[in-house]
Formats: sequence, C-alpha cells, structure tokens
Amino acid sequence: MCRYRAGVLTVTSVNVNGLRAAAKKGFVEWLAESEADVLCLQEVRAEPEQLPEHVRAPEGWHVVHAPAAAKGRAGVSLYSRREPDRVRIGFGSDEFDGSGRYVEADLPGVTVASLYLPSGEVGTERQDEKERFMGEFLAYLKGLRERAAAEGREVLVCGDWNIAHQRADLKNWRGNTKNSGFLPEEREWLTRVFDLADGGCVDVVRALHPDTEGPYSWWSYRGRAFERDTGWRIDLAVATPGLAERAVKAFVERAASHDKRWSDHAPVTVVFEM
Repeated sequence: MCRYRAGVLTVTSVNVNGLRAAAKKGFVEWLAESEADVLCLQEVRAEPEQLPEHVRAPEGWHVVHAPAAAKGRAGVSLYSRREPDRVRIGFGSDEFDGSGRYVEADLPGVTVASLYLPSGEVGTERQDEKERFMGEFLAYLKGLRERAAAEGREVLVCGDWNIAHQRADLKNWRGNTKNSGFLPEEREWLTRVFDLADGGCVDVVRALHPDTEGPYSWWSYRGRAFERDTGWRIDLAVATPGLAERAVKAFVERAASHDKRWSDHAPVTVVFEM
C-alpha cells in the first residue's frame, strides 16, 4: 500500500522573507489551500514562541522550527502532514549548526530537508562565509546520500540555494557575472552537486523544464522586477536520482500581481509518484 496520499508525495518550498510578516500578508490563507504533504520554509526570522499558534503549529501539520542563534535572522522550518520518524537540525557543523540554515526529517522512504544557503557579497566576509558553508555542506550531502542509500531511502533537499546555476536561471545574467549568486566558482559548485559522480543529485525542476527560461522564483522588490519577470531561479529541489525519476510535475506559484505577493520569493512545488 502506498504510504502517501493518492500515491504521490507533494513537496513545496518557499523563502517566506520573515514568517510573521508573511502570515499577515497571505501566507496563512495560502497554507490553508496548499495540497503539499511537506512544506519547507526558509528565512523564517522568528523564534517559535514569537509566531501565532496557527502559524507555529497549524492543525493537521507536524512542525519543526530551527531558528538562528542570531535573533531575527535566517531560520528554517519543516511542516509535514505525517509525523517524521526522525528530525535533525543542522548538519554537524561547528560554525553553522546554530545559524538556522538546515533542518531535515525522515519520512517513509525519503529524507526531506529545508536549506537556506548564505547569500554572500563579493569582497566581504559574507562571501567567505558562504564559501565555507558550501564546502561543508557538499561533504555532508555526499554522506547523507550514501547513508540514505544504505537504508533504502531517497533524499530531497529543498530551499533557497542562493545560486543561479545556468544562464537560463536568471533574466539579467550578463549583468550578474561578477555578483554573488552567479559567480563562476558558485556555479561550478552547483555543477559538482549535480554531478552523479560527485554530489550525486539532480536539479528536479530543471530536469522537468530543460528548455525553459526560468521558471524564476525570486524577484527583487526594487523597480518593476516582478512585473517585467526579471527574476532568478535560486529556489531549488535537489534530489537523489531515484527520487528525481519519480517527479511528474514541478511548478512555481507566481502571484497573480505584485500586490498579491506575501514574499519576494514564490513557492516552488514538485510532485512525485510514490
């Protein structure tokens, strides 16, 4: 018997750009209509006790929050319809486990994680921090993939990876070749993540939309980026090959208009046949 509703696993990921603010602008109503089995949130920017009860632990969901030690920054959460068999916060990093950037949960046959990779800024300590995170996280991802395979499990890491991999992943790629998020070394790192002999994972949305510009998931609040669709595809669903092969649909829930947005990111959803 299938362990998920209707024989599918639906996973949605979104950077909420502050969950308290998002909850006042439409997140709660959106969540009530969501068909996701698992929801990965990033940039929550709140301690659990700062969230209203209907946001912190909505009815029908099992929730784990991983706030950052630095108040009002980062923070990831994972909501699931069924209670996880195991939950892990952080990935064994002395530097980053208290930074509110990673949480994972074991569900039947699959480990699902919410990731918020640092954004970085060229020429600053923030970029150095991002590069240290990338180095540690790739090593962890390899180990996670190997452990899951030994247990007969698949892996899915969803979140804001803060890197556009290809030119098709951002509208203004020519103007961003020297900016964090599209640096050659960052793109090469993602290539390693997607190398089956190295990171061993698959960019699920790109696999389902190989010849598409985008679909973008983040648009700056500056200017008319949203209206002009001058966006970036940095919110990724990264899966082990066995799970990626089961993906049947992936889409971005782009708001109908600028005033309907409750974050500068849009939810990214992937549906897997299980």
